[in-house]
Amino acid sequence: MGRFRLFGVIVAVASAGCWSMASNTISNSKSNAVTETKPDRTIETKSPAAEPTPPPRPDLSRQIVEGSTFIKSLPQGLAMPKDDAGRLLMREYGAVFVARGGAVPPSKVVFENEADVTAYQRSVKTSVETVGGFRIELQEPAMAALRAAIAAASREGLSISPRGSDSAKRSYGHTVDLWASRVEPGLKYWVSKGRITNADANRIRSLSPFAQVPEILKLESDGVFFAKTLDKSIIYSVAPPGSSQHLSMLALDVKEFENARVRAILAANGWFQTVTSDLPHFTYLGVKESELSGLGLRSVSNSGRTFYVPDI
Repeated sequence: MGRFRLFGVIVAVASAGCWSMASNTISNSKSNAVTETKPDRTIETKSPAAEPTPPPRPDLSRQIVEGSTFIKSLPQGLAMPKDDAGRLLMREYGAVFVARGGAVPPSKVVFENEADVTAYQRSVKTSVETVGGFRIELQEPAMAALRAAIAAASREGLSISPRGSDSAKRSYGHTVDLWASRVEPGLKYWVSKGRITNADANRIRSLSPFAQVPEILKLESDGVFFAKTLDKSIIYSVAPPGSSQHLSMLALDVKEFENARVRAILAANGWFQTVTSDLPHFTYLGVKESELSGLGLRSVSNSGRTFYVPDI
């Protein structure tokens, strides 16, 4: 991708300290069984993700193709993003929104705060198990599929296990902490290089995590990057607050992600790689691989792996 243009709407919402997620909605309703779960506030340092080398700047200029198969496959009632940042996150992380097999996708492209996330997480049935020494929580169908994959792997003398205790469900607060672990060092670094003033850095710090997102993306349009390595976009390092697939409890970071046979077993049980910048990350989509294109997902090859991303 080449150098991207940042539209005026991003600048406008950044100045206002807010960005719109809810313009178009897909009408119809879903009824979800309710089981209360407590958000996990235990914050752990995530192991550095093994990342392929993506273009340093995400393409914010691309519009979402209305009427595409992917759009038609989305949950009815999902609030569609109308701003550049929201559209970008839909393209990067949006495969989870077409999950099937009894899964309940997130109700928003970006959750705004902890209460938003907790309300959604309490609205779905979940299952808690200890796998590979770690307690993990997933939506019930995702956990059932994971158990089936683990059993299939075991029959071949293989293991499937989480990378850590934060490999499945996460709270909003956890995503905020991961975001801050990139933003704060980045602000300090770019102030020291004279690319950001102290006043601007302090203004960004004063914003809510939700409101920081368009500000950071705006800076990145000028080559001021916030990934851990400071040479590419922050979205290739951590998910912005409220946008992580882990909030949906339909994502799992897998320890054995390098093993091609493990990846095949996971795929045979509805678990696929959907985030090209996060190699250990798998998403429960609940269908056969042959059915993914019918949901509006296209295959992308990267680092010897096949990822399925929104075809928008």
